[in-house]
Amino acid sequence: MAQMNLLQAINSALDIAMAENDSAVCFGEDVGHFGGVFRATSNLQEKYGKARCFNTPLTEQGIIGFANGLAAQGSLPIAEIQFADYIFPAFDQIVNETAKFRYRSGNEFDVGKLTIRTPYGGGIAGGLYHSQSPEAYFAHTPGLKIVVPRNPYQAKGLLLASIRDDNPVVFFEPKKLYRASVGEVPEEDYQIPLGKAEVVTQGSDISLLGWGAQMDTLEKAAKMAEKQGVSCEIIDLRSILPWDVETVANSVMKTGRLLINHEAPLTGGFAGEIAATIQSECFLHLESPITRVCGLDTPFPLAHEKEYMPDELKTFEAIMASVNF
Repeated sequence: MAQMNLLQAINSALDIAMAENDSAVCFGEDVGHFGGVFRATSNLQEKYGKARCFNTPLTEQGIIGFANGLAAQGSLPIAEIQFADYIFPAFDQIVNETAKFRYRSGNEFDVGKLTIRTPYGGGIAGGLYHSQSPEAYFAHTPGLKIVVPRNPYQAKGLLLASIRDDNPVVFFEPKKLYRASVGEVPEEDYQIPLGKAEVVTQGSDISLLGWGAQMDTLEKAAKMAEKQGVSCEIIDLRSILPWDVETVANSVMKTGRLLINHEAPLTGGFAGEIAATIQSECFLHLESPITRVCGLDTPFPLAHEKEYMPDELKTFEAIMASVNF
């Protein structure tokens, strides 16, 4: 298998999707000849032409409104929002149009072939306007799927599955891993099922749950805990909506403990939804309260990014507090 970083894996998935379907089009701010601000769409315009990979004006609401129209008439739009922080002008189009198209027509028409790609999260010294993790806003909206990969192999397989899914998908890409995460990725076509979590590491004392870039944090914290004799089971949720309740619940019934880690602020974060569901499903199996290790309830701080991040040290301390409860 080829060695790819996260960006190359995403580019490979886009290339495959555009090659197999002439109605597949990529568009967004600077995605054409420039290849996107992170170069995720490099060489696609040269290969498929300006009619299928092109720049848009700087109008996120317009990008998604245009994407809804393309999808409604049968095309396969893959829209890029340059930073997840800038998805909010398009929020109305996504939650009131994209998510409800099928429902409001009684399944007579839909925009199910729409995929929205966007880089999210901190770790690049981007400050308050280039570091947010807004997945929980969209998880409140029936009619969408939300996917977050943790490495290049996952990114390619999940993105191809998202593009081919019959529902609109918001695909959040952890930008601090774009070039930092490198691994073996098949050059050929493959898919990873949406809505299914993966147990990355088996363990017996506590379940650690996360997604995207925070999976690396969980693995580092688990190694620290292992030195203290604590066995951690690590789960990558992968899909935020729908999320795999069964896999998480089975793990918690085995270990008796759950720690959820995400980069978004604590209040209103998706960890709260997971915690509420799992305490309902696993109440009699819990040995300690469900723990959340998350970002702070502040705007994302440039000068104090390291202090803001829910890193392996905070996670390790929370693991030990849960096990020793």
